[in-house]
Amino acid sequence: MSWHWKTIATVWVLAIAGAILTAILATDGSEISWIGLTLAVCTLVTLGLQIATRTKEGYVKRVTMSITGAIVILVAATIVVSI
Repeated sequence: MSWHWKTIATVWVLAIAGAILTAILATDGSEISWIGLTLAVCTLVTLGLQIATRTKEGYVKRVTMSITGAIVILVAATIVVSI
């Protein structure tokens, strides 16, 4: 696994952790707000990690993969907590 994949996977793990914490700790009716906050944090972490790599090539692809993966995870979490 190249180090670029590690930066992408880090954001996905962060999204999973945020989704689990939201499912456990959020009160009824506030889950969606916490999921949105988790996505915002994942976006900021993605941009920070990808800028820190100091690699221009593939920047857009890595950012897209990180955020898309986080969105897929958080959509699944939203479905689970809304049931």
